[in-house]
Amino acid sequence: MDYSQFLAMRQEIGLLIVFLLVFLYDTFMPKKALNATAGFTTILFLLFTVASFIWGNIGDVDAFAGMYSTSGVCSMIKNILNVGVLIVLIQSCRWANGELMIMRRGEFYELLLVTLFGMYLMISARHFLLFVIGLESASLPLAAMVAFDKNRYESHEAAIKYMLTAVFSSAVFMMGLSFVYGLSGSLYFHDIALQLGSSFNTTLVVALAFVIAGVGFKLSLVPFHLWTADVYQGAPTSVTSYLSVISKGAAAFAFLVILVQCFGQFYSMVWEWMLYALIIATITIGNLFAIRQKNMKRFLAFSSISQAGYIMLGIVGCNDMGLAAMMYYILVYIFSNLAAFGVIGAIENQTGKVEMTDYNGLSRTNPWLACSMMLAMFSLAGIPPFAGFFSKFFIFTSAINQGSVAIYILVLIALINTIISLYYYLLVVKAMYISPDEPQIANFRSASSERLGLWITVGGIVALGIVSFFYDSIMEAASGSALFAFIG
Repeated sequence: MDYSQFLAMRQEIGLLIVFLLVFLYDTFMPKKALNATAGFTTILFLLFTVASFIWGNIGDVDAFAGMYSTSGVCSMIKNILNVGVLIVLIQSCRWANGELMIMRRGEFYELLLVTLFGMYLMISARHFLLFVIGLESASLPLAAMVAFDKNRYESHEAAIKYMLTAVFSSAVFMMGLSFVYGLSGSLYFHDIALQLGSSFNTTLVVALAFVIAGVGFKLSLVPFHLWTADVYQGAPTSVTSYLSVISKGAAAFAFLVILVQCFGQFYSMVWEWMLYALIIATITIGNLFAIRQKNMKRFLAFSSISQAGYIMLGIVGCNDMGLAAMMYYILVYIFSNLAAFGVIGAIENQTGKVEMTDYNGLSRTNPWLACSMMLAMFSLAGIPPFAGFFSKFFIFTSAINQGSVAIYILVLIALINTIISLYYYLLVVKAMYISPDEPQIANFRSASSERLGLWITVGGIVALGIVSFFYDSIMEAASGSALFAFIG
């Protein structure tokens, strides 16, 4: 074995170094020094993120007999996830330093880094064995993170639901893989595409259905979404914010890679129509159920379900522009959703309130928090000139470029749903700025880490809407990708 192949895994090795340093710090440092665990981890991850942007991209390289592959586009999506994780680490500092987390904050950071490592493997996997290792590495530690608030019954319930869902979805996915292996005799993405050729049969349709269903659970696509609201509500807010954006972004990219590299030649025959049905159901049901929610975390859970449907439009585009639009959408979604969760976390840490009615009159007592939440809602709704408008514009454009009548109908349905989403996002703005009720939350000063996280997210929402450099860089990386070679 040539151990120099590990040098292709620069970002994974860098992340493992960060993990080991955090583990050693948490294990061997004296108790007085452990109060700085949150700051130590955040600074260490910041340095890793900067280094990853500078030295992470080594071009198109395959390693371990083709099981692992990295490229400019893979490095780009990992860097996007790094930005999201860095924001989560900053926003979670106050919660991690709270009394209930004194004995467990080290484990929180270690589990978070392990899940991110699993997502890295999912992104770069070109063999289903490596993909499953990454999938389980990303899923199982999240169940422990969801159960971190062990003094709350809702946290235990959420962890059990997430664990059962993760196990069931993995079983469904593995069943699909068994069919794929039986048809192709290989677990390499490239070999599967070559062996299947253009031969079409019922077993292949069943295999694809199982594979899509297994990944659909991770992405909270309808009808595989039933765990989402309960888990988001029961988990600690910092874990919920991580679960809502980072894992969704990694799973969406990995999903695209699997579909186009393994089954690209059956695009128009099979999985294009499967995705149409999933996208319509996901966007519509996510929006309709979001209208009914009164708890802010459940509200954002159904919002994230709807947003997953929009992300899937990038896969339907099935071209370089669709890939770039999907990655840009994930980047914008990270800033927008984490801004909303940043406000929710700051208020929950101070008052324990998470109901939408608690936000009545928030602009009168905490104008900065209300403004941050308003910008987040505007971006998620796609109101110009904020970043969410351009992310939706690019994702719709990439889909329409396909040119079929069916895709026009699909985009029209998505546009109608955007109007529906505008209504429920503005309900939050109405509560904060227009509600005549007396404010439920008194004026307070949030922690410096929470304010820093909000400044970063709000800055991202504004900057991504007015600076074209970000999309241009993503489009440049995507245009050199060879992911769509097997599309037929």
